[in-house]
Amino acid sequence: MNVVIMAGGYATRLWPITMTKAKPLLPVGRKTIIDHVYEKVKKFGDVYVSTNKRFEEDFRRWADGKEVELIVEETTKEEEKLGAVRALAEVSKILGDEMLVVAGDNIFSFELDGFVNYYKEKKSCVVGLYDVGDLELVKRYSSVEMEGERIVRFYEKPKEPKSTLVGIALYALPKEAIDLLQEYVASNMHSDNLGSFISWLCEKTNVYGYSFTGLWHDVGNADSYLEALRFYMEHYVDENAEIDRYAKVITPVVIEENARIKGRSIVGPYAYIGEGCVVENTDVSESVIFKNSVVRNAKIWRTIIDEDCEIRGIDLSNSIIGMHAKIQRG
Repeated sequence: MNVVIMAGGYATRLWPITMTKAKPLLPVGRKTIIDHVYEKVKKFGDVYVSTNKRFEEDFRRWADGKEVELIVEETTKEEEKLGAVRALAEVSKILGDEMLVVAGDNIFSFELDGFVNYYKEKKSCVVGLYDVGDLELVKRYSSVEMEGERIVRFYEKPKEPKSTLVGIALYALPKEAIDLLQEYVASNMHSDNLGSFISWLCEKTNVYGYSFTGLWHDVGNADSYLEALRFYMEHYVDENAEIDRYAKVITPVVIEENARIKGRSIVGPYAYIGEGCVVENTDVSESVIFKNSVVRNAKIWRTIIDEDCEIRGIDLSNSIIGMHAKIQRG
């Protein structure tokens, strides 16, 4: 069985961070988002990552030493992208057989053995499902209507959901469904969202749902990214990081090589401090600071700060700061 990790989007809801970084390669603890996915799926077959030309080299560096092949679409910006459906159709032309398809920006705690075994039993398309427990949350995702084990309707971002069960961008597709995917794309249907294809597929063949329990996070925006840190971050302080005697570290945190925590700083919990950063007399929690940024005399909460920034004398919360920014109180 071929395994395809979809990682070709441009993650506009996380701009400006994802203008220079692919969302699946953002850190969650010491691992990236796609590391968490790859570790769950690699045992099921040959792994392919579908991405774009813009981030090709970043993914090649990530894939070095792993048993992964890249399939690269010739796009470099949001306006050119194929969309998930057309991208998967192009991948299927290359692979030509059944596929386990998973989004590269989803993180989950559960194993997939039961899902794959269920697919082998049914010999038909199977979609991963998860109960989010809140009808308002369902409006962000794809809800399903079930008849026994079968999915009979698939609603993309429903305005009035009737169930808290949603699709989680995890699909097992047999050869029959792959052939129907080509038909769907050829008919110029919606090309961006796989949920639209699944909804159409339900009218053509049997589509089954498999419900998971455990933790699942769809990292779509800054809030969901920082929320994922709370559940998947492991504690790590590099041996070459410097922490002053008066600074305090509240676990879990990740403090990378040559970072310096100075003065009476309080770092953590759930803080990622990138390589070469300087954090001085600053409180940082539930935040990510990318490499070589300097933050002094500040309070940082639920904020993402990109590389090579300089932040002084200011409180930041629920913010995204782009690369090379300089912000200080006047």
